[in-house]
Amino acid sequence: MNENIWVLMTGDSVALATTLILAALGALFTERSGVLNLGVEGVLLTSAISSFIAADSSGSVWVGLIIGSLAGALLAGIHAILAVVLRANQIVSGLALVIFGTGLANYLGKPYEGKTISVKLTDLTFGPLSDIPLLGPILFEQDIITYLALTAAVVSSLYLFRTRPGLEVRATGDDPATVDAQGLMVSTIRIRYTLFGGLLMGLGGSWLMLAESAAWHQAATTNGVGWIALALVVFASWRPIRLVIGAVLFGFTLQLPYTLQAENITFIPQAFLQMVPYVATLISLIALSRPGSTNALGAPKSLGIPFVRDER
Repeated sequence: MNENIWVLMTGDSVALATTLILAALGALFTERSGVLNLGVEGVLLTSAISSFIAADSSGSVWVGLIIGSLAGALLAGIHAILAVVLRANQIVSGLALVIFGTGLANYLGKPYEGKTISVKLTDLTFGPLSDIPLLGPILFEQDIITYLALTAAVVSSLYLFRTRPGLEVRATGDDPATVDAQGLMVSTIRIRYTLFGGLLMGLGGSWLMLAESAAWHQAATTNGVGWIALALVVFASWRPIRLVIGAVLFGFTLQLPYTLQAENITFIPQAFLQMVPYVATLISLIALSRPGSTNALGAPKSLGIPFVRDER
C-alpha cells in the first residue's frame, strides 16, 4: 500500500472540507436564527459561476471571491424576503432557490462551459513545516481560505455560545416570542443571519470554483455538495466544532473511491463508495423531516416556523 497516496488523500479531504465547512456554517447560522434554507445547492452554483466570471474578467482571484460571496448573500436575501418578510413556506422557498440558482448558473455559465479558469488559489508554503512526515502535507499545504474556514468554525462556536449576540440568535431560533418581548426585532435578526449565512455559502462556492475546479462545468462543479452541507448541520447537531469533524469525514468519503481505484482495490464496488455520502445525506434529511425529530436532534425549536407577533 502506497502511504503517500493516503496522506495526499487525507490532505485533499481537508481541502475538500473547505466548501462543506463554509456552506454548512452558513446554513447553521441561518437555522440557528429559525430560518430553514434548503437552497444551499443553488447558492453554491450561482456563487461559483459568479466568481468564475469575475476572476476571469479581472484576473484577480480575490475579486472572484468577493463577487461570488456577494452573489451568495444576494440569493439568500431573496429567501429572507420570502421566508421572513412574506412568511412563505420555507421548504418551498428553499427548493425554489435551488431551481432558480441552478437555472441562473446555467444561463450565466453557458458561454464559459468547458473554459479553464485563468487564475486559481494557490497553497501557502510553511517551509520546513510542510516537510514533516504525514502531518506536513495534511496541515501545512492548504490555501488561505481553508485555514480561514477552520478558524471561522472555532470563532463561530465562541460567538454562538460565549457572547450575548450569539445568545440572541440562538434564542431567536428557539423562542422568538421571548426575544420579541425583550424589545429585539425577530425579523431583523433572522434577515441578518440569513444574509450572513448566504455570504458564507457564497464564499464556499467561490472557493470550490477557484481552488478545486479547473474549468466551469455546471453538472460537475458542486456535484450535490450543497445537500451534503445541509445534512452536515444535522450530523453536527448545529454545533460548529462538530461540523468541522463531519466535514472532513464527508470529504474523506468523497475522495475514497478515487484512492482505492489508484491502489487497485476493487473488492468494494466504486459505485457503492460514491453513493455513501449521499445516502448519509438522505438519511439525515429524512431524520430532520420526521415529526418531533428536530428537538431530539438538537435543532432550534422554531426552525422553519414564521414568527407572527400577534400569535405569542
